[in-house]
Amino acid sequence: MNRPSELDTIVAARAHFPALGRWTYMDVAGRGVLSREARAALDAHLDERMMNGGDKLKFFELVEGTRRRFAELVNAEADEITLTKNISEGLNMAATAFNWRRGDNVVLCPELEHPNNVYPWLNMQRYGLEARIVKPRDGHIPVDEIIARMDGGTRVATVSTVTFAPGFRTDVDSLGRACRERGVLLLVDAAQSVGVLHTDVKQSNIDALAVSTSKGLLGLYGMGFLYCRREWAHRMNPAYLARFGVDLGDAHEATMGDYSYKLAPAARRFDLGNYNFAACAAVDTSMQQLLAWGTANIERRVAGLTHALAQGFLDLGLPVCGGAPGPHLANIVTVGEMSADHYGTGDERFNRLYEHLTANRVKLSIRRGTLRFSFHVYNNMDDVARVLDLTKEFLAADKR
Repeated sequence: MNRPSELDTIVAARAHFPALGRWTYMDVAGRGVLSREARAALDAHLDERMMNGGDKLKFFELVEGTRRRFAELVNAEADEITLTKNISEGLNMAATAFNWRRGDNVVLCPELEHPNNVYPWLNMQRYGLEARIVKPRDGHIPVDEIIARMDGGTRVATVSTVTFAPGFRTDVDSLGRACRERGVLLLVDAAQSVGVLHTDVKQSNIDALAVSTSKGLLGLYGMGFLYCRREWAHRMNPAYLARFGVDLGDAHEATMGDYSYKLAPAARRFDLGNYNFAACAAVDTSMQQLLAWGTANIERRVAGLTHALAQGFLDLGLPVCGGAPGPHLANIVTVGEMSADHYGTGDERFNRLYEHLTANRVKLSIRRGTLRFSFHVYNNMDDVARVLDLTKEFLAADKR
């Protein structure tokens, strides 16, 4: 019997997502949709809680399996992963774990970051940290300027791997090499990449990475991961400390030990309290699927869709951020002029186009004043063709 090809496997992935029967779903940058298998895993967990109260030891086994699964997904070690509530908590865990001194600085590009990767650094200014600001260049995070702003006082450089608008890739590999050479921690917000784009923290010299499970990992809200490279984690002290962050070997979770303590190895020192077991059940299953489909295969798939949609919009005369499709695109296409608005665009025609698409069951977002379309493994060229046909239909009617 012939084994299915990589392409066949990716094509078949669509059938696992019931939402695609209802929506032309292009909003993973906002939130993904659950597969049938992830929903079944969640239901099984809730049934166990409802009928039996739950087996705590099995819940902990689930957590450790989920930790290992995420580590495999980004090419890290399991103890370099801690579970978080969301990206914001992961970023704050890193920001607050330094013993900041006056004269230290962090370099970032706030105009292209989500606010939650800006406020943690502003908050640390009370300890003397300087936030060194670089400006965007043509919608891109200018890695060369970030590197140029580094000096002997730079402790951290932080970027989004892919910006949430306009959705361009950041040259993380170049920045990672420069940070590693200078002894600077590279912290990335991987909200728009992990699960959709192939991620290798070792190859890219990423020292810390924060992600939630609700987007590319196709899980639930209320859970995320923080990867922190072992060599850095052992130099960091968590702002909060709980029993799971203390190394007492195999002792019971309620064991106190004496008043001296040893932090848990690597990123486990950031573990707090009990975990979001329900969210673990869902995302552990979805990550098994992502690993089976292969993130390199998924990335190739979504890149083709992204380029086709961007070119299609350009052929219709619409202003696509970044112009002609190229290596700057990941899985996001944005249309319009950038602004600060998330509830509408500055062009009423695009507001009406948004309404036309949503009325025809296309799921998309408005971010920074642009229409944002984003792909994952479950999308195909039929989705692209449908959105372009609906847009063409709208533009023809709008002229009358």
